[in-house]
Amino acid sequence: QVQLAQSGGGSVQAGGSLRLSCAASGRTSSNSAMGWFRQAPGKEREFVAAIRWSERTRYADSVKGRFTISRDNAANTVYLQMNSLKPEDTAIYFCAAVRNAAWISLESLGDYDYWGQGTQVTVSS
Repeated sequence: QVQLAQSGGGSVQAGGSLRLSCAASGRTSSNSAMGWFRQAPGKEREFVAAIRWSERTRYADSVKGRFTISRDNAANTVYLQMNSLKPEDTAIYFCAAVRNAAWISLESLGDYDYWGQGTQVTVSS
């Protein structure tokens, strides 16, 4: 069993930056991957970014060039650095982990085995 503990988030003005962290407890493998999703009020949860054990990354078009996902495999932790934040980035952000990421896109909710508790990010104009 893997548990994900999120930290970071908060409130910032447009153009500002925030960093989210997600620490995974339990054993992970070289086939694992972690990702970030977000859910705005009244909207479905959507893909933000993902990173494989190999550190190959994938981003949603809406955050490319502004957000950076990274991971520390030794610490079992994934980070989401969010720069140039916009009001439309306001949402609850969730981290997620999958044990075996082979042959999956990492962009779907169903790709993941474990989820963090969520953390609020609010961007004011």
